[in-house]
Amino acid sequence: MIVDPVPSLRRLAAEVWKPLTLLFVWDCAVTITYYVLPFKAPSLPLTIFGSALALFLGFRSNSAYQRWWEGRILWGAMINASRSLARASRNFLPDPVARDLKREIVMRQIAYVNALRCQLRRQPIGEDVTRFLREEDKGKALARANPANGLLDSTGRRIDIARREGWIDTIQQAQMEAVLVDIANAQGGMERIKNTPLPMQYRFLPTLFTHVLCILLPIGLVETLGFATPLGSTVAGLMFLAVLRIGDDLVDPFDNSVHDVPLLAMCRTIEIDLLQSIGDPAPEPVKPVRGVLW
Repeated sequence: MIVDPVPSLRRLAAEVWKPLTLLFVWDCAVTITYYVLPFKAPSLPLTIFGSALALFLGFRSNSAYQRWWEGRILWGAMINASRSLARASRNFLPDPVARDLKREIVMRQIAYVNALRCQLRRQPIGEDVTRFLREEDKGKALARANPANGLLDSTGRRIDIARREGWIDTIQQAQMEAVLVDIANAQGGMERIKNTPLPMQYRFLPTLFTHVLCILLPIGLVETLGFATPLGSTVAGLMFLAVLRIGDDLVDPFDNSVHDVPLLAMCRTIEIDLLQSIGDPAPEPVKPVRGVLW
């Protein structure tokens, strides 16, 4: 997630120089052709085309932003649920008999959120997850098709062990299970966003119509703008391409790009809060790198 109040000019140039160059070359070609060859550009209803396309792109961008914002809301719920689980484990499980189990539940929750982050970003599960697990547990839950869900299931089994050992009663178990349900619901919402793309009409048609409009712009404007057509048409076309790109950037909030929801930073927040809840030393929060919070 880009956190700088002013975007990096280098990053902006890297994203727009290719379409900007293509637009400018096409606009120059149309302008030169208009003055060299004896042909008149047809009158095109560009205002109607542009207005209709702007509405289409607006709906698409709003849909993409809703997906991005829902992903951020679900991770906010994950942070709150993780804190609630750690607090319940700390308060319900008695010392010293259940101290190890209390610590294990907290550590497994930290491993769980990092495993979920790796799953959503299609990254391999590595040391960020395994270092919070016992050696004998690393090959069990992580071997499942959904490692994060496997870790959550095993946390539920440990809560049931605490109930069978008499360390918590059924009411306390139900309260902790309710937190696990909240965690599972948040994970399900994230997986739904990740695995369900925008409908084809929202992905293909706006792209097609935007490029068609960019091709038609200099043809319809050259008679009015004359030699200023390359500048005016390029700027107008770039505006439409920029709105199209905004939708592409936001449609997948877990894509491990600079426009991503900052999963690493939120997992570190959970790690810090949970480790401090059991009195362990905690790492520093994640800092932005070149204006990007990962």
